Amino acid sequence: MIGYLGVDVGSVSTNLVIIDENEEVIASVYRRTQGQPIIAVQKGLQELADRLPGAVEVAGAGTTGSARYLSGVIVGADVIKNEITAHAVAALYVVPEARTVLEIGGQDSKIILIRDQVVVDFAMNTVCAAGTGSFLDHQSARLGIPIEEFGSYALRAKTAAQIAGRCSVFAESDMIHKQQVGYQLEDIIYGLCEALVRNYLNNLAKGKELLSPIVFQGGVAANLGMKRAFEEALQTEIIIPPYFEVMGAIGVALLAKERARFKERSSFKGFAVSDMRYSTSSFMCQGCSNTCEVVKIQVEGKTLARWGGRCGKWEVERTEATSPVFQ
Repeated sequence: MIGYLGVDVGSVSTNLVIIDENEEVIASVYRRTQGQPIIAVQKGLQELADRLPGAVEVAGAGTTGSARYLSGVIVGADVIKNEITAHAVAALYVVPEARTVLEIGGQDSKIILIRDQVVVDFAMNTVCAAGTGSFLDHQSARLGIPIEEFGSYALRAKTAAQIAGRCSVFAESDMIHKQQVGYQLEDIIYGLCEALVRNYLNNLAKGKELLSPIVFQGGVAANLGMKRAFEEALQTEIIIPPYFEVMGAIGVALLAKERARFKERSSFKGFAVSDMRYSTSSFMCQGCSNTCEVVKIQVEGKTLARWGGRCGKWEVERTEATSPVFQ
């Protein structure tokens, strides 16, 4: 079987998928990054190999996410793309007529506007954790409710408690106050969902025209309370795709499949990279006033790649045949 690998490494989760030649997902992995992206990718590849239905020849590999360059070196990527491109491609794969993509991950959120299958605008929030998966995880732990049950609690709410959602600190203080005055947990949780949706729309969607169909993806899409809150705020149906939590990986796998048409052979290093020992380090380049921080990755003392400098002089030379496509 011929397959195409997509790897999406973020600060909270590492997601991997393999699609077949018909662009169907044949195996996927969603795991925590836990501050160790190299180990997360290696263990994720191992897990992915175990879930494959049979022998698969990887004819193309792509990486995306905040650690896309690092993971691209690890797996031997043919294409390395930013998250906006990957998520837009995945959304259009599921809903070809999609015009708005809402994406909320572990520590950031983004909105993508698509017109005639082309990205025309986007916005990202990487500064504040309010409304992201990590904040919801923290609140579920504080309330003693598994995060998987947050959505069902929110759907049972009869009325939403008023929660301040602009700041995670204020939101938590508000939730504690509402508990102290006797609000039901269901109403508090749905009130939190509504507050986070207001925060998202005010910060990322301000001045933007959100047209249907609207696709909601990212780990937070598992929370049906957020879906309900978005639908009430926007007065339209919100579509959650089947593989909502690994859409970035699906998008870059599709791009790797497209790239494979122009390469005789994939740069993918094989699932055996799970057993290799990698190390990363960084240094400040003193070559000019930019003082760039250059990141270096090595295996068994051999430098595989360097990146981070504005001028590119520290990058390891690659031949055109093996060079991944960066964006």
